[in-house]
Amino acid sequence: MSSQLSGKPASIGVGGCRLTAHLRIGATLFALAAAVSACMPQSARLAAADPSDPAVRVKGVEYRSTIAPYSSLRPAAPTSWRERNENVTPKTKQESQ
Repeated sequence: MSSQLSGKPASIGVGGCRLTAHLRIGATLFALAAAVSACMPQSARLAAADPSDPAVRVKGVEYRSTIAPYSSLRPAAPTSWRERNENVTPKTKQESQ
């Protein structure tokens, strides 16, 4: 694979030094990131009780319906479309007086 990477730039007139420099920079950045990540703490301290501890008391689970105020509106009495349209149209100033 590395021979293919250096062979292609050489075939189109670009020197292989540029590719090697990019690989060195990438490897250096990767090594730097790995070294910095090794300095990080293993885990953060918990502010409250540890949730994985079975002796910790927790609030009980309760059921709340997501559709509790729902009430069925069917079957609805059939009405004419003209009457239904007049019920929902905004009133004009003359009609409201």
